[in-house]
Amino acid sequence: ITKMPAKGPVQAVQVFGRKKTATAVAHCKRGCGLVKVNGRPLNLVEPEILRTKLQEPILLLGKDRFAGVDIRVRVKGGGHVAQIYAIRQAISKAIVSYYQKYVDEASKKEIKDVLVQYDRSLLVADPRRCEPKKFGGPGAR
Repeated sequence: ITKMPAKGPVQAVQVFGRKKTATAVAHCKRGCGLVKVNGRPLNLVEPEILRTKLQEPILLLGKDRFAGVDIRVRVKGGGHVAQIYAIRQAISKAIVSYYQKYVDEASKKEIKDVLVQYDRSLLVADPRRCEPKKFGGPGAR
C-alpha cells in the first residue's frame, strides 16, 4: 500500500445534495480518484438502471478532473431514486467547490458551465417537497 505524502493541512470540502427527503453529504479531498457512496464504489450502487445517472458528472467532466480528488458520499433518507439524484448532485457540487477553493476560478467556471448546460439539477436543488394531506379528502388536493 502506497501512502500519500502528507503536505500540510488537509485540502477538503464538504457539500450536500438534496432531492425530496434524501440528503447526500459529499466529502471531497485531495487523493487519487476514488468515488465511494456509503463505503462502496459507484459501480455497485443499486438500483442498477440508475447507475449511469451517477456517472454523469464524471462522464461529462472526464476522468482526469476527478483523478486528483477522493470523494466519499454519505446518503440517507428518501427512496432509491431520490438518493441517486441527491448523490449525483453532491458529487457535482463537491467537485465545483473543491476547484473553487483549491484550484482556480477559471477551471471552476468551466466545470460549472458544462454541468449546468447538461442538467441544472446537477448543481441546483429541486425545491419541490411532498405536500401534507388535508382533512375531509383522500389526499393533498
